[in-house]
Amino acid sequence: MSGRISGIDYEIDPQHLAHPVLSFLKSYWDGKRGTRRMPARADIKPADMKEHLGWITLVDALPDYSDFRFRTIGTRVTQYFLADSTGKTLSEAFGQYGDTVVKGVLAVHRKAAEDKVAVRAYGGAGWLGRSFLDFDALFLPLSDDGVAANMVLGAFTFDLSKLLQTRASEP
Repeated sequence: MSGRISGIDYEIDPQHLAHPVLSFLKSYWDGKRGTRRMPARADIKPADMKEHLGWITLVDALPDYSDFRFRTIGTRVTQYFLADSTGKTLSEAFGQYGDTVVKGVLAVHRKAAEDKVAVRAYGGAGWLGRSFLDFDALFLPLSDDGVAANMVLGAFTFDLSKLLQTRASEP
């Protein structure tokens, strides 16, 4: 996968996820897709994942996977990034962190969409600057036509209590 970010590891089609939100979402996605490569957006019901919505992201794929646009960003994710990027492309949302970060974030979404596979990304987020703790994320393609991915459903998790403690101690 091109566009790797230093300190971040990737896993294709993870089978064992320790974080309960990621484990839930992967099992849910697997159940909804059944024998298909990926489920459709219509198969995904927010009410089914009510307790996990704060960790969820949903992006629309732009033509040729040139970029992705945030449709939904959970409240916990916006706490982590200190911004709500709903409506922005990944390039716009992550542009302030530099070209390497943008390329890395796009690469993981492209991998999920192009290869129609679940992708896990995890590691340290020092590349974002101060107060960004280790994270564990999962990216799952969705397809309305059963052939091409047109969205990526994600979950972005971290230690919320540690984040709040760190942010409280900052000037």
